[in-house]
Amino acid sequence: MNKTEIAKTYLRYLENGAMEKVIDLFNDDGTVESPIYGIKKADVFYRELNNDTSNSELILKGIFEQHDSNSLALYFTYKWTLKNNQKVAFDVVDIIELDVENKIKTLKIIYDTVVSRKLINELNG
Repeated sequence: MNKTEIAKTYLRYLENGAMEKVIDLFNDDGTVESPIYGIKKADVFYRELNNDTSNSELILKGIFEQHDSNSLALYFTYKWTLKNNQKVAFDVVDIIELDVENKIKTLKIIYDTVVSRKLINELNG
């Protein structure tokens, strides 16, 4: 898969809650940096996210790729329904860095957490 295909596959798996398939897109040392969950190994992050989520809807707005690097950015709207049926929607930028085998090495998530942090704190109170 090329970078764009990896990005689209990642979003599809994430939206469908296929967390094991999302995790398989990462290398063994892959990490995620999230404004709410912190920096975690990919498998830990996606299992925690899945535990807090009842539904996700992702609306892709763009994929930004630098052709001479192993990095790309995804821009999308994330409509997130938590396990307690609270809903929040926000725009997200994911910065993905791939290794030489096109496995995700790092994924940095950037978004405004004002509403979502409050809802996660209530959920996990």
